[in-house]
Amino acid sequence: MKKCVVTLLVSALLGGCAQHSTQSPASSAKDDEWRWVESENILKLTLPTGAAYIELNPKLAPKHTANIKKLARQGFYQGTHIYRFVEGFVAQGGDSTGKKLAKTKDNTVPAEFYLTTTEPLLITEMGSDGYAPVTGFLGGFAVAQNQAHTQTWQVHCHGIFAMARDNNINSASSEFFVTIGQGPRYLDKNITVFGRVLKGMAHFHQLARTPTENTEFNPITDLQVLADVADDSSQFKVMKTDSDSFKQLIIARGNRSEEWFAYSHNYIDVCGMAVPTKQLND
Repeated sequence: MKKCVVTLLVSALLGGCAQHSTQSPASSAKDDEWRWVESENILKLTLPTGAAYIELNPKLAPKHTANIKKLARQGFYQGTHIYRFVEGFVAQGGDSTGKKLAKTKDNTVPAEFYLTTTEPLLITEMGSDGYAPVTGFLGGFAVAQNQAHTQTWQVHCHGIFAMARDNNINSASSEFFVTIGQGPRYLDKNITVFGRVLKGMAHFHQLARTPTENTEFNPITDLQVLADVADDSSQFKVMKTDSDSFKQLIIARGNRSEEWFAYSHNYIDVCGMAVPTKQLND
């Protein structure tokens, strides 16, 4: 069956003005330097302007991953809304009426702020920053670690997927959020982050910020596990973040050699390092 390939985030250039003087590490990556994303670990969130696809992170947050897939399969999010915004920060969705939320009040999920391992967990490292002794990538997700590499957590970058909570750290239930601005890293290890948007961030940016009379406010048509959606054949490939090509891409992004750049900083932070992603449709 013929595939139509759409490449996303492979070469993020300012305004599209710069030109590559050499072949980029992303375009020259070998087939075995990409991984297929399992449709069982992708959520399809259908919004008024189209669908967003979100990859879940069961390695770092297995309980939150299982919980939201269970809610999705129950049809919990049908007829709910993206109802809360903090501009440049977050779009929050779920049951704004509290009627559906009441059904899940006793089905909270214990906090999974970080994964603890007895042995150091190897990641593709990018150095320290003001929020963590170690930053880098694990399985396609931007992460951070403690100095011993025995605590690993997904960090708050643009486009992450997380579960909201109240003051009780174990109170997460069904309300989720997506960061729509610069990642608020001060929330790291305070909220369970367990996914990232693979495609469709534009749909979050296009949502209405305030309700309009006689217009339904940012309705969620459905939130589904992609594996369950019979009429959607979308498949996604993500560059392996432990591959040589990705490591070369980190160096290239920190040392911009294109003619457009007047100055190269010899540095890029973990949230500024986009992971190349491809969508393939039958």
